[in-house]
Amino acid sequence: GLVESYPQLKANDNIKQLQEELTTTENKIAFARQFYNDSVNAYNNRRQSFPAVLAAASLGFGPIELFNMPEAERAVPAVALR
Repeated sequence: GLVESYPQLKANDNIKQLQEELTTTENKIAFARQFYNDSVNAYNNRRQSFPAVLAAASLGFGPIELFNMPEAERAVPAVALR
């Protein structure tokens, strides 16, 4: 990338801050995905237990699918610095 081609950019405080913010954002997204999937698993497990299974079926509460994203779509987008 651009930063690798121009090492002096690594010393730039704005570039450092941008890299930190991008990393933090990626971590927040990963955490949110995991939290969502953990919540879905808890819901689906509870929904299948007695007596919740009776209420869920009669009220139309079906299972929820986990959040799955193909690895290619999880790739971090490139940031163009100009």
